[in-house]
Amino acid sequence: MMPAELKLEDMQIPSLGTSRIDNPLRRTNGTVFVSDEERVLYDDVAAIPGAAAVTRPLISMERAGPRAKTFFDPSKTKAGIVTCGGLCPGINDVIRAIVLCLWRLYGVRHIYGFKYGYEGFIASCEHPVLELNPDVVDGWQETGGTKLGSSRGPQETVEIVDCLERMGINILFVIGGDGTLRGAMDISTEIQNRNERISVIGIPKTIDNDIMFIDESFGFQTAFETAVPSLICAHTEAKGAFNGVGLVKLMGRHSGFIACSAALSMSDVNFVLIPEVPFDLHGPRGFLPALKRRLKSRTHAVVVVAEGAGQNLLPTTVERDASGNQKLQDIGLFLKDQINDYLKREKIAHTVKYIDPSYIIRSVPANASDSVYCLQIGHDAVHAAMAGKTAAIVGRWHGINVHIPMQVATMERKQVDPSRPLWRSVLESTGQEAWYSE
Repeated sequence: MMPAELKLEDMQIPSLGTSRIDNPLRRTNGTVFVSDEERVLYDDVAAIPGAAAVTRPLISMERAGPRAKTFFDPSKTKAGIVTCGGLCPGINDVIRAIVLCLWRLYGVRHIYGFKYGYEGFIASCEHPVLELNPDVVDGWQETGGTKLGSSRGPQETVEIVDCLERMGINILFVIGGDGTLRGAMDISTEIQNRNERISVIGIPKTIDNDIMFIDESFGFQTAFETAVPSLICAHTEAKGAFNGVGLVKLMGRHSGFIACSAALSMSDVNFVLIPEVPFDLHGPRGFLPALKRRLKSRTHAVVVVAEGAGQNLLPTTVERDASGNQKLQDIGLFLKDQINDYLKREKIAHTVKYIDPSYIIRSVPANASDSVYCLQIGHDAVHAAMAGKTAAIVGRWHGINVHIPMQVATMERKQVDPSRPLWRSVLESTGQEAWYSE
C-alpha cells in the first residue's frame, strides 16, 4: 500500500549531471531508447463510473531502459559490484548480467567484484578484489549462492567511499536487501557530500519479497517453488499416520509471501500462519482447537508457518543479528512442542513431523522464470548507471521495469495485506476457518 504522504516529486531519480555521450547501443540493430518522460503509474486501478470516488495522488515511476545519451564514457568507466546479506536464488545471474551488459553492449573493460559484502571495501579486512569479465562469469547463472561472497552488518561509510575514490570507481552496483540498500543510500550521500560523481544503483535482493514498490524480488519464484517439495513430503508424512501432523517452517521474518505462495502452489495445506495475521493458541479463535477439529474430521493436517509468525507468543529478546535485526525465536520448534503438549492433554493419539528447509530454499540456483528476470533487471541497472542515475533501485512494477529512489523503496516493508486477494486465496485453498484470520 502506498504511503499517504508520498508525492510525485518523491519519485524523481537523482542524476549526476547532463548526459552528452551517444549511447554505443545506437550501433545495435533494433535498440529502442527510453526517455525520462516515460512513466509507469503506481496505481492501475480505475474508478468504476457511478461508484464512490477514491482520491489518490497520481504517482508514477520512471521507466527503466537504455537512454539515447550516456553520462559516462564507456572506454574510461570503472564499475564495481557487491553482494550483501543472506543468500537468495539468482544473485549470480544478476552479477553475470551486469558484467555481460557492461562488457559486450557498452564496452566497459574495468569491472571489479568486491568480496564478502561491504567488508570488501575495508582495507583492514584484506579481502581481494576480483576482476570480472565474460570469461570469469561464464556459467555463474547455473549456480546458487554468490560467487562474490557476502556478509551482514554495516561498515564505515567513509572507508567505503575512500576505497571507491582510491580505485577510481565510477559506478557501484549493490545487490542486497533493505539493510544493504540503506547502506547504499549512506554511500550515495557521502559521495554527494564529497562532490564526487559516482553512480550507486541497487538491485533489491530479498527472499522474503518484502521490498516496497516492486511486484516481486528476484529469487522469490524459485524460493517458493523449492519449498513445495517439503510441503508435499509433510503431506505424505501426515497422511501416513493416524492423526498425523506435518509442520513446515518457511522463511519470512516480517512478510508471509513465501508461506502463502508455497501453500497455494501445493494446495493440500490446511493452515498457514504468517506474521501479518496474529493468532492465538487457545480459546474459541485458537489455532490448537482448530487443529483438533481438523484431525477429528480428516485424521491428518499440514501446517505451514512463516518464521516471523506468532512471535508475540514467545519470550521477547533484545538480541540482534549482525544486520541489526531483532533475533527471532524459533516459532517452528515452539509450535511443534505446543501441538504435542495440547494433543496429549486432549488424549488424542498423534504424530508430528517437523521440516525446516530454509537453507535449501535460499541456496539453490534460480529457476527459468527468475533467470529471465535477473537478466533483465541486471541489464536495466547498467542502463540506469551509464545514464548517470544514482541512489536508485531497479525493479518491476505492473510487469514493467522501473527506477525507484532508494529512499522511497526502503521507507516501509512490503507485507501480505489480509484484505487483498492473496490472503483470500489462502483461506479459500486451505479451508482455514474465517474467524481464525480476523
